[in-house]
Amino acid sequence: MGSVVEYKGLKAGYHCGYCDCEEGKASCGMWAHSMTVQDYQDLIDRGWRRSGKYVYKPVMNQTCCPQYTIRCRPLQFQPSKSHKKVLKKMLKFLAKGEISRGNCEDEPMEPAMEDAVAGDFGLINKLDIQCDLKTLSDDLKESLESEEKKKGKSSKKEESNELSRSQDIEEKLGSGEPSHSVKVHTAPKPGKGADLSKPPCRKAKEIRKERKRLKLMQQNPDGELGGLQARREPSFCPPKAKSNQPKSLEDLIFESLPENASHKLEVRLVPVSFEDPEFKSSFSQSFSLYVKYQMAIHQDPPDECGKTEFTRFLCNSPLEAENPPNGPDCGYGSFHQQYWLDGKIIAVGVIDILPYCVSSVYLYYDPDYSFLSLGVYSALREIAFTRQLHEKTSQLNYYYMGFYIHSCPKMKYKGQYRPSDLLCPETYVWVPIEQCLPSLENSKYCRFNQDPQAVDEGRSQEPDRLQVLYKKVVMPYGVYRKQQKDPSEEAAVLQYARLVGQACSERMLLFRS
Repeated sequence: MGSVVEYKGLKAGYHCGYCDCEEGKASCGMWAHSMTVQDYQDLIDRGWRRSGKYVYKPVMNQTCCPQYTIRCRPLQFQPSKSHKKVLKKMLKFLAKGEISRGNCEDEPMEPAMEDAVAGDFGLINKLDIQCDLKTLSDDLKESLESEEKKKGKSSKKEESNELSRSQDIEEKLGSGEPSHSVKVHTAPKPGKGADLSKPPCRKAKEIRKERKRLKLMQQNPDGELGGLQARREPSFCPPKAKSNQPKSLEDLIFESLPENASHKLEVRLVPVSFEDPEFKSSFSQSFSLYVKYQMAIHQDPPDECGKTEFTRFLCNSPLEAENPPNGPDCGYGSFHQQYWLDGKIIAVGVIDILPYCVSSVYLYYDPDYSFLSLGVYSALREIAFTRQLHEKTSQLNYYYMGFYIHSCPKMKYKGQYRPSDLLCPETYVWVPIEQCLPSLENSKYCRFNQDPQAVDEGRSQEPDRLQVLYKKVVMPYGVYRKQQKDPSEEAAVLQYARLVGQACSERMLLFRS
């Protein structure tokens, strides 16, 4: 089936769950009777999002909390310090049953905001400061001692300054200061700062280490101090290439466990379909977990998290499953990613697999396992899963995390998964989040595209070509319009065309009664 949608129009002045404003929210929505994965991919690239079969788009310049579509680039992603802690915590729990000290049931599910820039490894790599800063400090101290006699107090003062600079970098990275504060392009003032036009300090250190090695060899021409030299060799030989490389996300997630591991974790990908035997057999357990989560985490009363609500919200999907030969082995469509611990489900990530991305819909988990930070852990697993799908389907490059809401502190954590982009709400181009944040600090609503001449390239320019399904007959809007006399009908159709864009308006069937 193709896409069949029923446009519901603008809904404004209703309660916002982000800022608790009673009449601040505004969005346009449509009911999707069915939808192809390509149409939904194009829609989320224009700011739409689904909740069950209801597909909605916030009216960004009217709503109290503008919701910007955010995507992570998994192929360049490197886990931050906080992310690594979560992965190591899970490994310790699986291997030995250990629960890390300081964890409690109400532990925040997202990494602390001060660790946000730690994930920006692209910038850190450019600065070439991935070396062990403690080792660097120790080497500098050794160099001070060996060269003090030869160069006198002036040399010692110079080396001490270098040590202080390395410690300053370490403190900035550890404290969570924006990593761009370490990156300096401007020429230093006289007598202050490092001159970046000259070789970096790290190369100078290697020269000193080589000088020290040659000096020891001269003192030991016959090999009498061979034992000492052998013991000290690791400190002046360059480290092996592998030791300098940070562990990949996959290395951290799939680190081997001992044979007598305390727990076993299995992640199963299950199509959201009652015709699928695995989905059907696990439905009862999955639903019970949802109820437990909603009542404990969101304080929902029992009558608001019944089987009907669960099915409508997280099991009913408008997406038509597709299995093209050039697609991923699991195909495209809606899935539940179930986390089975020792034979029972402790978390379920609801995801859509689309032509260019994995789109995260929702996560619910067992509150008894909050100490494992399952919100962060599942996001990292989904990023790794996206990378796995990319190996077979090269165009599948992105991980969509839903909406980024800068004005809502509890929703800003999504910006920690770097590198990531935000969608410009006017021109629908992707802009790196680092370029967007300064503007968002000044205004809730922002146009991110800095080109004032840029327009929405995918806008509806020929509304008469829009496809309408009317009285079981498919017709262009130009034909349908001649049969209508209600002026509000034309306004609604043109609003729909503007929001979905020309391509989707020509492919999807707009149902009119």
